[in-house]
Amino acid sequence: MRVLLVHNEYGKRSGEEAVVELMEGMFRDIGCEVSQLRMSTAGVRDSLGGKVRAFVSGIYCPSGVRAMREALVRFRPDVVNVHNLYPFISPAALRECRKAGVKVIMTVHNYRLACPTGLFMRDGGPCELCLERGDEWGCVRYNCEGSRLKSVAYAARNMVARLKRHYLDCVDIFACITEFQRRKLVEAGVPEERTLVIPNACGDIGADGGNKASGADMTNKADRASLGRYVGYVGRLSAEKGIDLILEAAQRNPDIPFRLAGAVADEALVADLPANVELVGFVSGKALDDFYAGARFMVMASRWYEGFPMSILESGAHGRGVIGPRHGGFVEVISQGDDARRIGELFTPGDAGELSAAVRGLWDDPVRCDLLGERAFNAVCERYSLEVVRDMWRKII
Repeated sequence: MRVLLVHNEYGKRSGEEAVVELMEGMFRDIGCEVSQLRMSTAGVRDSLGGKVRAFVSGIYCPSGVRAMREALVRFRPDVVNVHNLYPFISPAALRECRKAGVKVIMTVHNYRLACPTGLFMRDGGPCELCLERGDEWGCVRYNCEGSRLKSVAYAARNMVARLKRHYLDCVDIFACITEFQRRKLVEAGVPEERTLVIPNACGDIGADGGNKASGADMTNKADRASLGRYVGYVGRLSAEKGIDLILEAAQRNPDIPFRLAGAVADEALVADLPANVELVGFVSGKALDDFYAGARFMVMASRWYEGFPMSILESGAHGRGVIGPRHGGFVEVISQGDDARRIGELFTPGDAGELSAAVRGLWDDPVRCDLLGERAFNAVCERYSLEVVRDMWRKII
């Protein structure tokens, strides 16, 4: 079986790139021959010319369509696994797959099929206006990207893809990463029988509970959870991630140390940090393992629904529970569908006071920390391990 992985990388490395790399390994492990069609947006939007080029290419990119055609002829895949197509591949390239009679599975990372920005967010909170209206006008009217040119471009490319039915006509299976996301796709008009849920996988945990990537000793995970020295956060430091809420929670709990790991996307957000907050920058590899190991628990405060944050899995792989907002995929991942299995605490989205109280409550309850950390580790092993998710993909392929 031959699988062609197709992905347009973002300007800065994101969780999607990590998932694509992990999936390449999974496909090879199940005996597939794998090739990739990759483009990159890095540095393109630094100039006006680059922005215009990205605008036009998102609607129809001749070089992307040609690259898809050539990859299909050269590699002759049985299946094309599509991730992100914007802007330098474009949804129009899917037509080449249909012409060649090749099956297409789309891994759906966000909400871009129903929302031009992919976030379902406006004015600091969830917004489903474009889904409800069935068009993209809301993105333009409310300037959801904070740039009129960008908002128009995003709306235009979504509108063209929708009217020309590039996704509906050419994608055989929409592989969603949460049930919440799958339901939103069905609401947007995707036939339910062509949707399914395959969660993200954590590549660090083996079937025996060992941490393959870092060699971390998980045998005393509960003991180490109670000894955590700070509340941790891993991810981009940006407005949609609710960094302001985390900083306010830190300010309300001045005796609790907070450490935030990730690239700063908006300097204004972190211009005036509380004394108990430390920014450690972007970390990876062993440094990231050490960061998780040093935390008592992790916190997330995203103002948007998110897809399936990899940091939840990584936290669980290190025996750490998570505090997250009560919306989107966070609910099903953190609650695990059963209070007796929940791997963290939930708070009302956007409510810094409730987040602060959740942080205080968990910080002062090491027994609860241990319990949630152990459940998180077990959930990763049982539901999100590489072996489990790989088997789901094997059946689909």
